[in-house]
Amino acid sequence: MFLGGTLALGTNAAVLSAQNTRASTGVLYGPLRDTVIFRTLGFIQSVVCPSGTLFPKRNRKSGRKRSGTGNTINRTFKSTLFIMLFEDKNNLLELYNAMTGKHYSDPELLKINTLKNAIYMSMRNDLSFLIDGRLSLYEHQSTYNPNLPLRFLFYISQLYSGMTKNENLYGTAAVKLPPPEFVIFYNGEKEMPERMVRKLSDLYTFKTEEIRLELETVMLNISGDNNVPLKEACRTLRDYAVYTDKIREYTKTMELEEAVQLAIRECLSEGILKEFLEKHRAEAKEMSIFEYNQERHMMQEREAAWNEGRAVGEKEGREAGRREGLREGLREGLQKGIHDVVRNMIQQGLSDEQIISYCNITSEELENYKQG
Repeated sequence: MFLGGTLALGTNAAVLSAQNTRASTGVLYGPLRDTVIFRTLGFIQSVVCPSGTLFPKRNRKSGRKRSGTGNTINRTFKSTLFIMLFEDKNNLLELYNAMTGKHYSDPELLKINTLKNAIYMSMRNDLSFLIDGRLSLYEHQSTYNPNLPLRFLFYISQLYSGMTKNENLYGTAAVKLPPPEFVIFYNGEKEMPERMVRKLSDLYTFKTEEIRLELETVMLNISGDNNVPLKEACRTLRDYAVYTDKIREYTKTMELEEAVQLAIRECLSEGILKEFLEKHRAEAKEMSIFEYNQERHMMQEREAAWNEGRAVGEKEGREAGRREGLREGLREGLQKGIHDVVRNMIQQGLSDEQIISYCNITSEELENYKQG
């Protein structure tokens, strides 16, 4: 059984909806439209006000959003091979059973509720679904991203907002929510642990004794020989991992398109993703090329940023070295000047008390000057 991450809220904590947040004022619309969010001393605080006392309702006649909300909608999204594979309920149920140790056989028990219609901040989650009273969010990553807990927070707030849009959040009855789990399937080139837990609190600017808002994710490495029992329990996941491993290996010695074509041919002959590739060969090729080009682009951007940072660091280091050298030179020059003055005073017969007073030095320093 492979358990996923969870979301934990402390007393008086609030989940911020990426869709409903008005970033410029810190006021939430929709189900939380009368909650003021503000930052002070590094903390995010919330105050709930009486309904309708903050801002008038949105102009429903025009159907247009308020200007200046800061939300940018991105309605174009390039699907991935992982999403295409596991949007099939049969494959998704197989993966869920492998993750939880369950033995469900009816894929119609799954209710897929992946965010599709409104994509904010250029983000969209890969897969989310309800089954067995649990809300599962699955993400695929070929490049390690430490910010996944924060992104999952945005996703889960969107999903909960949609689930409770017809509920009375100001009533006396508790609104029930399905417990979430957050899982990341990693198959990148960079060596990573077989299993790694990342928390939202890892991203906080400083640690607090009591964590009021926590979200825990689990990242499972599915590349190579990692998590073999999981891949044995879910053949689709295993085949996907083999296919992507082939592409990554072949791109070391050939062009990307050629590597993808070779991987597809070999997988078809070996019975790996055979049915899927026979039906969607052209789409699989296009998606694979897009994904690996995107991965390379991200790696190149990171390398460029690292090189730029190194160059800036080296320049600042040289400047700091020059400044330190100047300070050291001044210190040495000042010490030599004081030494010469003290020796001249000694030669002129001034008393120790006079020299200490005139030069503002201690008796120990005077003795050192005499010996030097």
